[in-house]
Formats: sequence, C-alpha cells, structure tokens
Amino acid sequence: MPETLVDLIRHGEPVGGPRFRGNGANDALSATGWAQLRAALGDAHPWDQVISSPMARCYPFAQELAGRHGLPLAVEPALIEIGMGTWEGRTHTEVAATEGAAYTAMYQDPVAHRPPGGESLDAFAARVAPAYERQVAAHPGRHLLIVCHSGVMRALVGHLLRADAERWYRMRIDYAGIMRVRHGRFGPAIECINARTLPS
Repeated sequence: MPETLVDLIRHGEPVGGPRFRGNGANDALSATGWAQLRAALGDAHPWDQVISSPMARCYPFAQELAGRHGLPLAVEPALIEIGMGTWEGRTHTEVAATEGAAYTAMYQDPVAHRPPGGESLDAFAARVAPAYERQVAAHPGRHLLIVCHSGVMRALVGHLLRADAERWYRMRIDYAGIMRVRHGRFGPAIECINARTLPS
C-alpha cells in the first residue's frame, strides 16, 4: 500500500479579528491572514492535489496557491466549520460577558453544551470524518494539502486518535497552523500539529 501524505492548514486571520466563526460567519481573510498563510507555506508546492473548504477564509487562498503552482484544486463542502448558532460572528469577550454560564459550560463539556442553535459535535464528526477518508481513499500514494478550519482539524485529530469529542477543545490550533498525517501500512500517524512552517 503506497503512503499517502496529508497536510492540513488552518486559514489565516479573517477580517474582524478573532471571533466565533462557524459555518454561518463567512468573513474573508484579512491582509494579516493572507500574510500568515504565505509565511507558513512560503514557495513550497510539494502537493499533488489541493482541497479546500468552500468558505471565504479558505477557498480564495487555496485557489491562489493552486493557480500559482499549477496544482489541481477541489472543493469539499463537508469540510466547512462547525455551526456556532447564535454565537456566530461574536467575540469571546462579548459572549463571556453576556452569556457567562453558557460560555463556561461549553468549554467544560462541549458535547452536552453547544451554543444556542449550534451544530452538535456528533453531527460535525459524522460529516467531517467521512469526507476526509473519502479524499484520502481517492488519492492513494499522493501528497494532499487541505485548507480548512480549526474545528475541522480538531475533529480529525479526534477521529484519527479515536479521542472523545469532549476533549477536542483541549487542543489549540493557531491561524495558519499546520498538521501533517501520514497514512501508511499500519494506518494513519499524526506527525505534527500546529506547526508554524511546512515540515520537511
């Protein structure tokens, strides 16, 4: 079985700075966000395929990168960020000040306490994991780049390590943070999480 290598990168900072952004807040990348992604990847282009979330903080960069290096680009709609309900577009400070109990409860038990109207972690995992496995299966022996979101990356770590969803928020994924997964004869191995530059 040929090894398949997957690099995943979180988008850079969107316009408006840090906020709760799920799949209902579709802000574009800020100039800082573009710079973060370009600094993380530089001029590297070892990939055979680029795959992107369709959201505005992911796809334009993926499109620009793929076009610049002549790489094929595919959109994977199932890799949009988790829905954050009524917290979409609001700052953490604002939510903590106005809905302090709910804010604390979510971080203490994110499975049982989602934002009002938010997507459940079970439903999120049920769309993200199969989409990822489908892409890996479709490109055996290839090197993929997936441009996506922090929630997607947390869910995939949970999927690959079989870690309970209640522990996903213990992981920090920075803007333009890189994760690498190597799929070999003994299954997937996570080689790095939140790298600042592309691993060699």
